[in-house]
Amino acid sequence: MSCSWMIPVFAILAFVASAAQADVVEHTFNVATLSLPRICQPGNTSVTAVNGRVPGPQVEAREGDTVVIHVINDSPYNVTVHWHGVFQRGTPWADGPAMVTQCPIRPGHRYTYRFAVAGQEGTLWWHAHSSYMRATVYGALVIRPRRAGGYPFPTPYEEKTVLLGEWWNGDPVALESQSFSTGIPAPNADAYTINGMPGDSYLCPETTNRIAKFEVRRDKTYLLRIINAALNTAFFFKVAGHTFTVVAADASYTEPYATDVIVIAPGQTVDALMAADASPGCYHMAISSYQSAIPFPPRPAGFNGNTSTAIVEYVDATATTDAGSPVLPVMPKPNDTYTANQFYTSLTALIRPGRRTVPLTVDTRMLVTVGLGFSSCQPEQTQCNRSAPVVLANMNNVSFALPNTVSMLEALYRNTADGVYTRDFPDQPPVAFDYTSRGLLGNSPLASTGSPSTKVKTLRYNATVEMVLQNTALVGLESHPMHLHGFNFFVVAQGFGNNDGEAAGAGEFNLVNPQERNTVAVPTGGWAVIRFVADNPGMWAMHCHIDSHFAIGLAMVFEVESGPTPGTTLPPPPPDLPQC
Repeated sequence: MSCSWMIPVFAILAFVASAAQADVVEHTFNVATLSLPRICQPGNTSVTAVNGRVPGPQVEAREGDTVVIHVINDSPYNVTVHWHGVFQRGTPWADGPAMVTQCPIRPGHRYTYRFAVAGQEGTLWWHAHSSYMRATVYGALVIRPRRAGGYPFPTPYEEKTVLLGEWWNGDPVALESQSFSTGIPAPNADAYTINGMPGDSYLCPETTNRIAKFEVRRDKTYLLRIINAALNTAFFFKVAGHTFTVVAADASYTEPYATDVIVIAPGQTVDALMAADASPGCYHMAISSYQSAIPFPPRPAGFNGNTSTAIVEYVDATATTDAGSPVLPVMPKPNDTYTANQFYTSLTALIRPGRRTVPLTVDTRMLVTVGLGFSSCQPEQTQCNRSAPVVLANMNNVSFALPNTVSMLEALYRNTADGVYTRDFPDQPPVAFDYTSRGLLGNSPLASTGSPSTKVKTLRYNATVEMVLQNTALVGLESHPMHLHGFNFFVVAQGFGNNDGEAAGAGEFNLVNPQERNTVAVPTGGWAVIRFVADNPGMWAMHCHIDSHFAIGLAMVFEVESGPTPGTTLPPPPPDLPQC
């Protein structure tokens, strides 16, 4: 059967795959500008993309493979590529964040990323890590088990990659530049996308037939590899008439969790089994935004309240539903924090022989506030209203600024940190207060953030770290998806309000099978406690994966010292490392 209202759709995603047992997976990424149609506006817009498509190519490997990606920058912008969730053990120069581990690849230049995907299986992704370019420069990175059929769940009939994104009708890089110069936040996305397409809910000629399609067969089970590549938006994800069993998050296996809705923050991935057991026909896959902010932002200025869609189509059975009117799921309300928290807190790790386990002893403890504050216009903000405060983001009241002369990793390697960064990121906020009280909104003294600076927290090799991430209400409560480069961590506890340090004593810590993540959505008006072992020498960024927050300073960097052996020592840079 077919959905009669729809003409054939362009390919959803280009597969770039290695041979089944290849040890080296090698590709070339050509980064260049191209012209693509606007959404619900006439004409085209210029965007930056990889190999002429949005999303970019999918990279596939097996656990233990080496990945080699040649990036050729033919765009007019500086670019780097981050391999989101890859540990980069022994290859810290390949991590990708601009000015943290490398200088950008300048226009007309190239750089080759080489790294192994050892000890990792599941769904990760890659994206630009320089400006808002990742709005269009992104793609999936799928790591399958070395042994065929090696999943800890029944082998699915087929796998489907689902990349969720945001689309602007203007150049995202120019929008970010304008936002920084004026101190005014960039406009909301014009549309949400599924595999680069907006779907059929926008009701304008420019979206006709721009809808992704997923073909399924009756009574077969599919593995959906869901990636939130959006710059600034968390999503509710549903398929009408179908339910899911979550089996992994951030490329870490979970205990099977049954649900009819998936909640996924920017930077996160979820692997979910979906049985095609509905009446044959066409069904909408849909995403809508989860708006965690308190006060709730009004539409349309506060957020894009649209629902974007794709089609799940049964292809081997006579339709029993109207093919001309695919069923649309009922989506949660945008501010349904209860549903979001229910999903986030219900995931636990699948205990398997040989898997990483949560550290039971801790030698480095940190309480780190994450939120927004106010400051004065910076000298570089040439169009900023200097008579009014501007919003800056901070961690422990430190707003992070990237260096501009040399990368932090190169400064570490060459022992030239002076003038590049300082080793005084605080373990505690400078002032203790009622962090989540709504009475704090607009409290100017507490919300005052100093000039941006480049501070790191130094960790000795093999240190065990416990970090409490505490949301603040100074400019507004909000869930911040905090991503740690170079490591996974265990989310041992999370909750609302202020963390009083008593959760462990009250038995609220999960030290048996806590979920393992690389990105945690800190609850709005709440906190999360994470633990990890600092066994990976290098410079590793930790930042909010809402890019509009990262751009204004919601970040810090861990400097992890070398260990006692050659294999645990920071290696020299590759010969083709870009120079500033």
